[in-house]
Amino acid sequence: MAPRVLVSDKLSKTAVQIFKDRGVEVDYLPDLGKDKEKLLEVIGQYDGLAIRSATKVTEKVIAAATNLKVVGRAGIGVDNVDIPAASRKGIIVMNTPFGNSITTAEHAIALMFAVARQLPAADVSTHAGKWEKNRFMGVEITGKTLGIIGCGNIGSIVATRGVGLKMKVVGFDPFLSPERAKELGIEKVELADLFKRADFITLHTPLTDKTRGIIDAAAIATMKDGVRIINCARGGLVVEKDLAEAIKAGKVAGAGIDVFEAEPATDSPLFGLENVVCTPHLGASTSEAQENVALQVAEQMSAYLIEGAVSNALNMPSISAEEAPILTPFVKLAEVLGAFAGQLTEDPITEVEILFDGQPAGMNTRALVAAALSGLLKPQMQSVNMVSAPLMAKERGIQVSEVRRDKSGVFDGYIRVTIKTAAMERSVAGTCFSDGKPRFIQIKGINMEADVGRYMLYTTNKDVPGVIGEIGMAFGKAGINIANFHLGRDEEGGNAIALLYLDEPLTPAFIKEVESLNAIGQAKLLEFDI
Repeated sequence: MAPRVLVSDKLSKTAVQIFKDRGVEVDYLPDLGKDKEKLLEVIGQYDGLAIRSATKVTEKVIAAATNLKVVGRAGIGVDNVDIPAASRKGIIVMNTPFGNSITTAEHAIALMFAVARQLPAADVSTHAGKWEKNRFMGVEITGKTLGIIGCGNIGSIVATRGVGLKMKVVGFDPFLSPERAKELGIEKVELADLFKRADFITLHTPLTDKTRGIIDAAAIATMKDGVRIINCARGGLVVEKDLAEAIKAGKVAGAGIDVFEAEPATDSPLFGLENVVCTPHLGASTSEAQENVALQVAEQMSAYLIEGAVSNALNMPSISAEEAPILTPFVKLAEVLGAFAGQLTEDPITEVEILFDGQPAGMNTRALVAAALSGLLKPQMQSVNMVSAPLMAKERGIQVSEVRRDKSGVFDGYIRVTIKTAAMERSVAGTCFSDGKPRFIQIKGINMEADVGRYMLYTTNKDVPGVIGEIGMAFGKAGINIANFHLGRDEEGGNAIALLYLDEPLTPAFIKEVESLNAIGQAKLLEFDI
């Protein structure tokens, strides 16, 4: 059966034709995204959802999307998509990060000129038959310092335009390398330094918990008198009330605002203020940009639904159509191995080594490393995904290394994840058989083969008689069924481990009861996204 896509926002009809040409059934209902109840009613019928900004893909919508595999956002911003909820349900979220970059950058430059020369107010005055040359005294752009917060796709384009306008450009971006800054012809600075030096400040960063309100009263107080502020990125980056007060006080000479804390913006403290240029989120509103992002999202979604290829996904590394069928089971395996280690580790992790032996060594290991780190970090931070996990590991000072080697054992290929803390080292290895399902093959150096279930109990014990009986009696007394029971030991009478495949989770009280059994050293409930 052909995959089915719902287009719930106003996308180009050419994009609809792309879906059809690629063998995807498509329903073009451009006003449906505004009807929350109707969207909830029909979303379960679709494999893909193509949107712009009007459709809100909430946790409630995702829960109702029983067949949904991919959400494609024609544009950059995905504030209207609950990405953690989508990730938990295995739904890929894609955007089109390059389709409207130039258009948005040009709008920021246009607002900068408009604010510098008070063009909108001068236009209104002249249309009214006035001739107020002395009222509209502007400032030159040339020679001024432009501060760019966020030097990604759009910010870097603004930077090159600023350099071309003979401005001194400084940029703040934690991920901007010195080499990239040099390539752009700009100076990389800290945020506090940018605030002190910039004559114009333009924002091009996502809205996150860290960036929300990045320009507030405290930040404005550290800026130059007469600074001008441009925001074409996201509403909420600038505290509108604080900016309005600073403009009234004369601290800020002007502002160009394309995005607002609440949209559609029918009221704002900035409305009606002298030399504040406001536009209704027009950053991506050019015919070229709208066509580009619509065509791009249709191509990306079709490639995933038909071929399994992933590009520009926000919760998964890119995977080509050719490698997808082989790689996907090992991505799940890597995530399971990471999740195993992460759930058993409470101390801060200092190092992670991921070994790819045999078949996986020749794969796209970047995706596999990201999957392993995602599984590893999820017990501490539920919103982590395959895209954010490598960065989060780096930010937490975790040293990540990978090793590839030729086939060295009885399996065609396997993955081993080894983690280190200040106090211990732990490893877990697994493989995929022909059915594509992940299996554990070694834990803490002890060989054992075990299927992976959603709920599993991991125990350690000494290799002595009666352990299985004690565990079995405890479960039987509690009326809890054990689906599978796997055992392993390092040597006779030595250290032993067990993995119990369960039909349902266990209560903390029952786990403590198991851990109190004479032979048991540790008992830990594990949960896997299987």
